Amino acid sequence: MILTTTDVIQDVIVQSYLGIVTAEVVYGSNFLRDFFAGIRDIVGGRTGSYERLFEEGQQKALSELEQRARRLGADAVIGIEIDTGTINIDQSGVLILITASGTAVKIR
Repeated sequence: MILTTTDVIQDVIVQSYLGIVTAEVVYGSNFLRDFFAGIRDIVGGRTGSYERLFEEGQQKALSELEQRARRLGADAVIGIEIDTGTINIDQSGVLILITASGTAVKIR
C-alpha cells in the first residue's frame, strides 16, 4: 500500500478513484502530562510527552487510514492530509483529535 501526501505517484497510473477515506484518533487529556507541559511553558523548552503523543497519534491515524482503504480494495491513498485539533469537553479538560484523510485509489 502506498500512502502519499501528493496527488500523483510518479510513473504510476491511477486506474480508479475509490473514494475519500478518513481516520480519527482521539486522546483524553492527562493531568501529569498537562502539569509538566505547563512547567515547560514557564521555563521554556520542548514538551516531549506531547511530541510523542502526536507522533503516536499520527502513526495510528495513518494505519487506520490504510486499513479503511484496503477494505475498499485500494492499492494506494493519495493526497493525504493530517490535521490536529482539540475538543473541549468541559472546564476540566480537552480531548486531542488527530485526523488523516485522503483519496483511496486503485493503481496499475
